[in-house]
Amino acid sequence: MGVRRVLAGLGSAALAVGLASVPASAAAPASTIITGAGTAAAPGAVAAEPRARAATLKQRIAALPGVVSVERAEVPAPYRFFLIGFTQPVDHTRPDGPTFTQRLTLLHRDTSRPMVMSTSGYNVSTSPGRSEPTRILDANQLSMEYRFFEPSRPARPNWPRQLTIEQAATDQHEVIESFQRLYRKRWITTGGSKGGMTATYHRRFFPDDVDGSVPYVAPNDVVDRQDVYNRFLGRVGDSQACRDAITEAQRRVLGVGRDYFLGRALATAQEQGLTWDIVGNPEMGWEAGVVDAYFAFWQYQSQDDCADVPTAETPDPEVYDWFDRIVGMTVYADQSIERFVPYYYQASYQLGAPHPYENRIRDLLEFPGADVAPTFVPAELKPITFDDSAMPDVDRWVRTESERMLYVYGSNDPWSAEPFRCGSDGKARECLRMYVAGGNHGASIAGLARPDQQVATTRLMRWAGLGPDDPARLAVERNGVPEREGAIDRPEQRRLGAVRPG
Repeated sequence: MGVRRVLAGLGSAALAVGLASVPASAAAPASTIITGAGTAAAPGAVAAEPRARAATLKQRIAALPGVVSVERAEVPAPYRFFLIGFTQPVDHTRPDGPTFTQRLTLLHRDTSRPMVMSTSGYNVSTSPGRSEPTRILDANQLSMEYRFFEPSRPARPNWPRQLTIEQAATDQHEVIESFQRLYRKRWITTGGSKGGMTATYHRRFFPDDVDGSVPYVAPNDVVDRQDVYNRFLGRVGDSQACRDAITEAQRRVLGVGRDYFLGRALATAQEQGLTWDIVGNPEMGWEAGVVDAYFAFWQYQSQDDCADVPTAETPDPEVYDWFDRIVGMTVYADQSIERFVPYYYQASYQLGAPHPYENRIRDLLEFPGADVAPTFVPAELKPITFDDSAMPDVDRWVRTESERMLYVYGSNDPWSAEPFRCGSDGKARECLRMYVAGGNHGASIAGLARPDQQVATTRLMRWAGLGPDDPARLAVERNGVPEREGAIDRPEQRRLGAVRPG
């Protein structure tokens, strides 16, 4: 990477603070590594950084360009975890103009390990949690909050000018350039769903920033008005009976049971102090959630969960609970939408979004066609003129120019209806697309068939520069993808509720 090569020749005071200490693994002979405790480790092992340097790591991070705050949080050894504030221009085309502070987190393993940069495309979690590539590579992890998600929002935002995929990609570029001064091994970017989209968009604008990317379940809505999701949803899964059962449950809720189900949802909203100002009509918000249930079932559930779909004999309270679990019967109240307004704005402006799947229930809808992204954008941000050039541009780049990209999808995930495609020469450019058979929106490398899993992990480790004797590589070759560890990884969480890529 060009930045790392250039930095090798710099000698500024900031770099002296950031890079003065060389990892123990780099200083020790190849046959023996001296750990922080002064004992010899096995050849090829990752050296623990000396305790004497632990107190200065925070200072080295604080000295990086753009970093304005660093706070350490306790996590189990050998990791260290930091909450970081990073200054970004509000408008990267006017770098000397106003700025805002963007939240980052850093899970530090060792500067001798690769770096994985992860983003969800939404808020960043302030608790540690390793992405799958981080676990595979035994890597450091830098996580970034997407601009305009609170609190990473400018004081006086100009949404159409400043909330674009190129502005967000430049945020990521600025962070990478800064942290590559300290983490000088290979870099991989990753993210799931909207995070996978984010990783792709960053590479479109800054293809040489990093050494590879692993976008998971990333939708690619190339031409928004040409919807492909309804066709996919009409044949998803292995059973027409399951698809029919979900539809019949929706028809029951919207038809003969409407008074009960709507009444209970609105009563719950009143009890909880929920409001409906953004959608403007509580019945329309409730109805959109019921429409979403079909999509959300296939997004988050599996074929095996078809057995739990309500039947005609299921009592009303149990039917309500099923819908509330699958999608949320008050999911479009203000208190649920507000956090995600930047997503709905982007979907209405550049990203595109699925058309509502209401073919088989339209006769029962009071608000047909309302379950679309602009419905969930506050009135003060409208009207929105859709940019129909942004997604075709990214799509063309992935198909014809992208390099070192590994896309992972679930075959039953509705968001895979329109995936990124690597093009006819993708193999030569090392652009791969793999599917987890029967997988949903939680598809992972670990869920791939064993041959594909081996291809994926081998390619990823090569991009990350892990040699044949690297302990992480040997562990994966012996045991497969590492499982989550409770002490350092959050339990896998799926974003239940409204139809959003997340």
